[in-house]
Amino acid sequence: MRKPAPSDLLLHPLAIPRVVAAASLLAIGGVHLQQYIVQDYHVIPTIGPLFLLNFITGTVLGVYFLVPARARVGRVRFLLDTLAALSGLGVAVGGLAALLVSEHTPLFGFMEHGYRFAIVFTIASEGVAIVVLGIFLAMSLGTNRQGRRMRPNPDGPMTVTPVPES
Repeated sequence: MRKPAPSDLLLHPLAIPRVVAAASLLAIGGVHLQQYIVQDYHVIPTIGPLFLLNFITGTVLGVYFLVPARARVGRVRFLLDTLAALSGLGVAVGGLAALLVSEHTPLFGFMEHGYRFAIVFTIASEGVAIVVLGIFLAMSLGTNRQGRRMRPNPDGPMTVTPVPES
């Protein structure tokens, strides 16, 4: 196993979006678990299992985004980051859309009523996740396209390195 280079230990430009995305996804997961257990959503057909699924996916993705990125990101890590960001967007957009639909019309036979704290917290968390994951994707894809390409690293896995200007 190779030792990290000093440049690997510098603050990665995506570190802040990663942490904010992690916090918002963990908040989404946490509020869904709280509603599932404390507010007895587990007894609601279809909605209960969806709340449990939202908890699991939000938590797994939130923990994933807490894994620090190095200054050099390999192809597999780049693809995993992209997939995680798109999945996180799916969780946040899907949850927000389902919540807004359930406020106005029955969703799988269930309707929400009013904007109590848990609903406002969820809307805020999902909104933050959508914005930050969008920024993360734009920055990540921009970094990968602007003067960088995948190139083998003799010391280890594929890395992203600057392409020399001609």
